Amino acid sequence: METQRQKKIAGVIQEDMVDILQRAAKDGGLQGTLISVTKVKVTTDLSIAKVYISIFPNKQATELMEGIKSNQPLIKHELAQRTRNQLRRVPELLFYLDDSIEYMDNIEKSLKGKDDPIQNRELLEKRKKL
Repeated sequence: METQRQKKIAGVIQEDMVDILQRAAKDGGLQGTLISVTKVKVTTDLSIAKVYISIFPNKQATELMEGIKSNQPLIKHELAQRTRNQLRRVPELLFYLDDSIEYMDNIEKSLKGKDDPIQNRELLEKRKKL
């Protein structure tokens, strides 16, 4: 169960992290790439923040995540500058790729396309009669 403090810190981090990552992508020449922070979870001792990031279009996601992870100290420093009036200590940042949007997009495409099991019954496994 998350405490109010954990939720508040997660919210502060999420808000500033979006801005930091969007600006970094823009400065890195990645116009048209949408980076969003889908969720931030802070541990009970407030020492670690797990930051879940969604990247669209997804073809650059792995490369971008590597860049984000390698620049973690700079991102943490930038976050510390922005939150110095709200947080005494910035938690260690761990970044994870959240591919749930891509997953939903694939489901939607398969339902609209020729892979739609509702339209094309051949895609469904045959049930064995008992």
